[in-house]
Amino acid sequence: MHLSKPELRDYLIGFALVLFMVAIATWLNDYEIILPEIGALTAGMWIYHNPTWIAQPSKIFLAPSGTAVIGFLVNQLAIGYAEKVLLTLILILILLNLLRSTLAPSFATGLLPIIINATHWSFILAIFTFTLILMLGVLLQGHYRGLPGGQPLHWQHMLGFSLAAGIWVAAVWLAGFPQMAGIPPVLVVFFEVSQMSNYSGKLALKHIVALSGAATLGVLVHLILASWLLSALVTLPLVFILLQLLRIKLPAAYAFPLLALVLPANMFHTLPIAATLASCFFLGSVVIFHQVADRVRVSSENSEI
Repeated sequence: MHLSKPELRDYLIGFALVLFMVAIATWLNDYEIILPEIGALTAGMWIYHNPTWIAQPSKIFLAPSGTAVIGFLVNQLAIGYAEKVLLTLILILILLNLLRSTLAPSFATGLLPIIINATHWSFILAIFTFTLILMLGVLLQGHYRGLPGGQPLHWQHMLGFSLAAGIWVAAVWLAGFPQMAGIPPVLVVFFEVSQMSNYSGKLALKHIVALSGAATLGVLVHLILASWLLSALVTLPLVFILLQLLRIKLPAAYAFPLLALVLPANMFHTLPIAATLASCFFLGSVVIFHQVADRVRVSSENSEI
């Protein structure tokens, strides 16, 4: 768990930004200012320096802000919750393709206004402000220099993502739990790992444990500490310890402590279960896909011999 001085500095600055956001929300008594995915974006960009996230600094502002506006506007439509989630996911895929961006947290910022039923423009202002701060931080750090530009999404990837999301939304809707249709951190990880050329069951299990564990920590700590700021102050280091124990870097896990602060009551208490089930479904589907693809490839190669 040893951190170098630069790593420690990056963690402290990143956590300070997240806590600053929660402090402003507490001061103004406006939960719509708490943006869970800012925790994930901060970890991925300022701490882990994820090359696919920081390669195009301008997209750090454009992609999450654009999807947040999409989700905010879709939330005003007179349609069901599950339909809003599915429509928003499709529109997000279209926007990311137009921007030639694969910034996965954009899904979370797009779904958030639907999940928390954001109705005030303070939500949009907060998104604009904090994504702009993140972009400026990446520019100052300079780790983006020399990284390749963005690539458009492949239609196969878009189709696979949409199909899995559609199956999940339909399943939870038929089961009578439409509020489980969108679990942003899980969808972020699913979008990322589905682009990997290889994804093992062992890594998927670690991701499931990290996501469900972070969700559980977020709920339990907030039940004990009602304060938004104190809950975030305690939970963020606990998620850090969890990821260190699992020996993985998973920025999306840092979104759960903040997500627990803003969820409506009907989603708050079921968040750990929802996160676990969604993680198993989405990440398990990627593992199964790779296993099937590998067997088909081996079978094809053998038939050619």
